[in-house]
Amino acid sequence: MKPDALLRQLRSAELIARTGRVRRIMPTFVEADGPALPLGALCTIECSGPEAQPVLAEVTRVDRESVTLAPFEDRPATFAGARVTALPGGATIPVGDAFLGRAIDSLSRPIDRRGPIDSHETGSLNGAVAAPLSRVTTSRALHTGVRAIDGLLTLGVGQRIGVFAASGVGKTSLLGQLTRQVDADRCVICLVGERGREVEALWSHGLPAAVKARTTMVAATSDQSAAMRARCAGVALALAEHWRARGHHVLLVLDSVTRLAMALREIGLAAGEPPTVRAYTPGVFAAIPRLVERCGALAEGGAITAIMTVLSETDEVDDPVSEMMKSLLDGHILLSRTLAEQGHFPAIDVTRSVSRLATGLMAPAHRAAATDAAASLATYDASRTLIESGIYTGGSDSRIDRAIALRPALLDYLRQAQDTAVAPEDAVRTLVALARGGA
Repeated sequence: MKPDALLRQLRSAELIARTGRVRRIMPTFVEADGPALPLGALCTIECSGPEAQPVLAEVTRVDRESVTLAPFEDRPATFAGARVTALPGGATIPVGDAFLGRAIDSLSRPIDRRGPIDSHETGSLNGAVAAPLSRVTTSRALHTGVRAIDGLLTLGVGQRIGVFAASGVGKTSLLGQLTRQVDADRCVICLVGERGREVEALWSHGLPAAVKARTTMVAATSDQSAAMRARCAGVALALAEHWRARGHHVLLVLDSVTRLAMALREIGLAAGEPPTVRAYTPGVFAAIPRLVERCGALAEGGAITAIMTVLSETDEVDDPVSEMMKSLLDGHILLSRTLAEQGHFPAIDVTRSVSRLATGLMAPAHRAAATDAAASLATYDASRTLIESGIYTGGSDSRIDRAIALRPALLDYLRQAQDTAVAPEDAVRTLVALARGGA
């Protein structure tokens, strides 16, 4: 070992074990009189029983005489006076190509029953937000294979996009299709608070072998502790940042930001943060913007394209997390329950969706056709009551007449089977032909 590397290792070595003792045990957190650690540091908490293993916990609050710990296991079998021991290494986790083709939990432990993961590289769990001028606005379109997106809501490499909808409208199905069809060097799927059945179905049956080979799935199911659910996104982002720093284009799929916010709220309330709107704590509105800003494309190369789902409380998409995410992201795709109930997949409400990079990524003819198609759909929606009640008379308004004439063809264009990928040039060509045919 070289002398400078040896010195660095010696300086970072933990030569003295830092410990404390449990003082209070609550259903969602443990209070101890030490050790003195910063927020986010990891500890082990001693448990009772002859073969009981210590449980991991994260520091979520630091007072002068105590620390509050969020265990990664629900209701750990600890006791008053149990030893709390600081772990060395800080907020770093293993990263690297050894995780490709693997499914892991929030502690980087494999859950795919394929044995341990041997990685000698590490990354920061908290990452670092790039300086504003070190970012780039991409000029390269992201090809999704979904006509409604490539044609009317064109996305770019490194864009941060949100998929907004209430439950049962097809978010998971659309995410699965995008994961299979988007061309990226690496893919990281982050499932926060998801059902165990959905995790197994996606990993075992939802991804072709070629896609799975370049994919890592990080999952924390709904039955796991808030600390595990909150850490899940940090682990996924650390992996994505590692590959972006090496010049790769990484697709990050996060499902869902809302469940992440709920986990952060639970931790914040247990740590004594004051509740604000809908009981969300200030820490939620500080952590999520940082998570979004860690994604994107960098001037020195490499990009993280983030597709994040937002589970809105109602079909109106007006809850605090949804409103915050719409202001943070580079666009949003809204799914409509009305379209979903009609068997329309993907149930994208084009008139209420937007890609803030679309106009700079479209050729003039494509841009004109997309604007015309969206305007026709909006005109029909605004006049729907008159048209469907029979009050409107043909010839009264040329715009409404054109919207009525174009609507069947546009709806056929926007429908697409989950197992079908459409080449982007075909999607654009068909859209331009539709606009010209209805002129």
